Amino acid sequence: MVDLRSDLARARGLGSAKEGVRHWWMQRVSAMALVPLGLWFVISCFKLAHMSLVDLRVWLDTGANFLLFALFVVTLFYHMQLGLQVVIEDYVHGERAKWTMLLLNIFACFFLGAFCLVSLFKLTFGG
Repeated sequence: MVDLRSDLARARGLGSAKEGVRHWWMQRVSAMALVPLGLWFVISCFKLAHMSLVDLRVWLDTGANFLLFALFVVTLFYHMQLGLQVVIEDYVHGERAKWTMLLLNIFACFFLGAFCLVSLFKLTFGG
């Protein structure tokens, strides 16, 4: 049976998916959190460029540097996962390929972030 209605007429009354607003807000919040964290990270990289490993461990162990570094890593990989999700949803058209890529995105961002955090813990607390 041929449906002669336009795309808008077919979609009207179906409601929204109720998912886009939360995703949009989380992407904006994580981006805003990355602004000061990113500035702190860049400034820290300039300070750390000429330090030895011992000096780096002391630097991470003092003050809020370890906490800020961990927050930067978590926020960075969360923001990356959100951004890649939008790209995959927009540009991958096959359903099976889309779901595969979305799952790979989640797992890759999680494991890369976890790897960075474990490395940070080992660097700071020895190992």
